[in-house]
Amino acid sequence: MRLEPITWERLADTLADRLLDLKPADGGPWPRVAVDGAPAAGTGELARRVGDALRLRGRTALVVATEGFLRPASLRFEYGHEDVDSYRSGWFDTGALWREVFGPLEPGGTGRVLPDLWDPATDRATRSPYARLPPGGVLLLHGPLLLGHWFPFDLTVHVRLSPGALRRRTPEAERWTLPAFERYETETDPAAAADVVVRADDPRHPAWNG
Repeated sequence: MRLEPITWERLADTLADRLLDLKPADGGPWPRVAVDGAPAAGTGELARRVGDALRLRGRTALVVATEGFLRPASLRFEYGHEDVDSYRSGWFDTGALWREVFGPLEPGGTGRVLPDLWDPATDRATRSPYARLPPGGVLLLHGPLLLGHWFPFDLTVHVRLSPGALRRRTPEAERWTLPAFERYETETDPAAAADVVVRADDPRHPAWNG
């Protein structure tokens, strides 16, 4: 895959321009975008930059983090605090994402999206109010391991780190999750599955496939 150097600012602007013309595959009025990558890849920052660029262009954007849809600790840690299989397939409440985020954005939906559900710090429901995304508004969902769940994304962006960069930039206490990302690379191949790939080994000098 050929990658070209780009700045984060220009990347956000280019993606925002592309999203202005993006037509949802299901014919609905809400484009849904994934910004996929390990926590160390900084997907939230890219999603926020794109959201800001969209707003400057007069388009509403809602940034949602998958970390707001973690399952309760009793379920995440059922098999221990460092169980790779649980992290890979059991930490994130995909059912709630379907129900509270994607369901309201289906054709004929209300556009009324719950931005988060569970606070991992308190291990309690966040009780956040719903946000109404107007027709034409863009959902930007960011977080790890997003591809392969059959989520109805209209554009997918994968922020890639090489194995060495991923290890260096992952806090030591979280390095037990690294085998989950190795499996993700093997089983899902996000760089091949995504519409846009961004290499972020050096956070100061990203590159992308255009």
